[in-house]
Amino acid sequence: MDVRRDLMRAVAGQLGKPHGIAGRALARVLNKTNLEPMRAAVDALEVGAGSTVADLGFGGGAGLALLLERVGPQGRVLGLDLSPDMVSAAGRRFRRDVAAGRLLLHAAGLEAMPIQTASLDAAITVNTIYFVTDLDGVLRECVRVLKPGGRFVVGLGDPAAMSHMPFTPFGFKLRPLSEVQTALVTAGLPAIDHRRVGTGQRAFHVLVTRRVA
Repeated sequence: MDVRRDLMRAVAGQLGKPHGIAGRALARVLNKTNLEPMRAAVDALEVGAGSTVADLGFGGGAGLALLLERVGPQGRVLGLDLSPDMVSAAGRRFRRDVAAGRLLLHAAGLEAMPIQTASLDAAITVNTIYFVTDLDGVLRECVRVLKPGGRFVVGLGDPAAMSHMPFTPFGFKLRPLSEVQTALVTAGLPAIDHRRVGTGQRAFHVLVTRRVA
């Protein structure tokens, strides 16, 4: 039995869909380690008070907290995550915002989102596309839910650096950065900016796009 291999497979599974006690613990760790990339993604949206925004694949919920702060009491945040456990945890953490109608949570994937067409001013998705099989289809769905001119931000680790991590061989789809950028443009999300968090080969990439009218 290859214990290390089994452990890395389990870690990869939790990163793709956190669940149970281990998933909740991992989510708390990721909320801390991914805070700066998440903050950079939210900053790149450049949304103001009263906006309607979404975090697609919110995981531990750090992005939800940042978005709720950014849009203020009159704004609205939608959160989608594949993991029912993460949705339940976010519901408890942000119960007042949910009760007030400021936060709407869904246990759903990105392939068919329960969000009205052209209803979002902006959206982020951070550390999710490694787990997406049909990237073109998901990006078309993201275009569908955005208003014309709405910003869409994709955050992802550097594929070359991530290829050396011990858990990425198990279920991760590490696409070259150029492939992701081309897919965004093809879907109708031309580039506005390409920001980086950190330096060197391990820098985190923040791809800023806007839905064409």
